[in-house]
Amino acid sequence: MAIRVENVNYIYGEGTAYKIHALKNINLTIQDGEFIGLIGHTGSGKSTLTQHLNGLVRASSGKIYYNDQDIYEEKFSMKELRSKVGLVFQYPEHQLFEVDVFSDVCFGPKNLGLAKEEVEKRAEEALKSVGLDSSLYKASPFELSGGQKRRVAIAGVLAMQPEVLILDEPTAGLDPKGRDEILDEIGKLHQERKITILLVSHSMEDVARYVKRIIVMNQGNVQFDQTPKEVFRHYRELEKIGLAAPQVTYIMNELRQNGFLVDTDSTTVKEAKDSILRALQGRRES
Repeated sequence: MAIRVENVNYIYGEGTAYKIHALKNINLTIQDGEFIGLIGHTGSGKSTLTQHLNGLVRASSGKIYYNDQDIYEEKFSMKELRSKVGLVFQYPEHQLFEVDVFSDVCFGPKNLGLAKEEVEKRAEEALKSVGLDSSLYKASPFELSGGQKRRVAIAGVLAMQPEVLILDEPTAGLDPKGRDEILDEIGKLHQERKITILLVSHSMEDVARYVKRIIVMNQGNVQFDQTPKEVFRHYRELEKIGLAAPQVTYIMNELRQNGFLVDTDSTTVKEAKDSILRALQGRRES
């Protein structure tokens, strides 16, 4: 069991006139090897929750356990936690600061006190795993494109060899090709390394395509915690809290309402295509 969250509350500006109850009695268990989507409207508490999971923010009340250890115990090592639960911020510029790409990716493992050879080996493996061309290793990270910066930021966390990888809007601002490339690399990492991944995203299509479980945040609460198919059955309720389902969900429900016996639980284009072809075949045979 990787992470367990018990009755966690977080209040910004506690004791002031500007206090905001950002997290309200959150209870979650994140198992080893899961690929989870975390969605919610702006201000729903999803980013605040992710920052609790690696100790960047401390809960106002409640407990968080990593591998059954209370992270708020006095002797617990937050440094070790952050090497095992890696967080990639929405804006990669917040994580890039070295003179060149390779040095930036070396920073994390170097701070773990590893030998130079091991540090460089980890950096090279991490950069390869995110598909960054070696010709860019000595370039300034600030001269890279948005997609390249994100790859470097992800590589910097991967070089720490985390057991849990949290990605906050890793494809924000990218074109469709760049978005697909980044998400395909993340999916490949999950399959090959069995890393636990928590993907924060506004794209319902991306979430439906990659994750096996979705946590929906709304006003500091967990509103849904189910499989993608189960969550998107509530598409009307999602609309009421400023979200939506994948476009496929709306198309399939429209077809069903017009007499086509399609599977309204389809969440990807491939599933929808197969279901529509079966429905058309059934019509022809009848």
